[in-house]
Amino acid sequence: MKVGILTSGGDAPGMNACIRAVVRGCLSKGMDVFGIYQGYHGMIKDDIQQLNIASVADIIHRGGTILRTARSDSFRTEEGRWKAYENLKSHGIEALVVIGGDGTLSGGREFSKQTGMKVYGLPGTIDNDLGYTDTTIGFDTAVNTAVAAVGNIRDTSSSMGRTTVIEVMGRHCGDIALYAGLAGGAEDILIPEQAYDIDKICDEVKAGVARGKLHSIIIKAEGVALSTQALAEFLELKTGCETKTVLLGYIQRGGSPTARDRVLASRMGIKAAELVEQGAESAAIGIHGDEIIAVPLEEALQMKKKSHTDFIEICNALL
Repeated sequence: MKVGILTSGGDAPGMNACIRAVVRGCLSKGMDVFGIYQGYHGMIKDDIQQLNIASVADIIHRGGTILRTARSDSFRTEEGRWKAYENLKSHGIEALVVIGGDGTLSGGREFSKQTGMKVYGLPGTIDNDLGYTDTTIGFDTAVNTAVAAVGNIRDTSSSMGRTTVIEVMGRHCGDIALYAGLAGGAEDILIPEQAYDIDKICDEVKAGVARGKLHSIIIKAEGVALSTQALAEFLELKTGCETKTVLLGYIQRGGSPTARDRVLASRMGIKAAELVEQGAESAAIGIHGDEIIAVPLEEALQMKKKSHTDFIEICNALL
């Protein structure tokens, strides 16, 4: 049995730990593993190389992905997917493991439906925006990175007596903002899934100043319609407090994965190897409670993400 593995879309801490687990898990079961470089783009370009146990040595702690990643417009076409399939078959590859977010898993589903090849998806995305799994590989690391940044920013905000609006990643899902805001002691959290009251935010900032608070921290997900700069300008105008903006950006994607992400990635990777060995139908691998699960790929991609909007209420209660 020959298996292909790729990473696609935005990179996430823990992808390398997952690659390591899939490769070594498959090798231990007597299968051959081929690394596909630069995601679906590399599959079309035939950038495919056989991997061995040494290929994934000393990578569990590394951020990014040794297989690299890219986005591919060609793979969105039937012609592109057939070309990718022909390249896999030329190497004798019979099953495909893909690591990435919603776009990556959706691409795998379309590829499987068109070609009949079995595809196993692993949730490698910092956004935590996949509905079928409690958490995704890379999310915990991204939250810890954001929380550390909030702590550093708070020091300066307190020294200068200012309000700071911190923008974190999350176009459609505000989980990084929710977790980082609650763990970082933010005054307010703005996420795409929930309406916000800008006047209420201003009142909370003014109330903090009235009781002698030296700073205010507002956490905002990038997907909120109001721009971060516009929010800061409005806050400064209405509260009279100097207000600055900080966009954390790609710093959230990088860095060594946390122990939690390494363990999660390893457990999911081994589950993928087991499914390949069993010849199971195409599936998305996730976690529910403490159990590693496999959900039919089509069904998994139809599940809606539930937002922890109660975190905002908890945050308000702790002001």
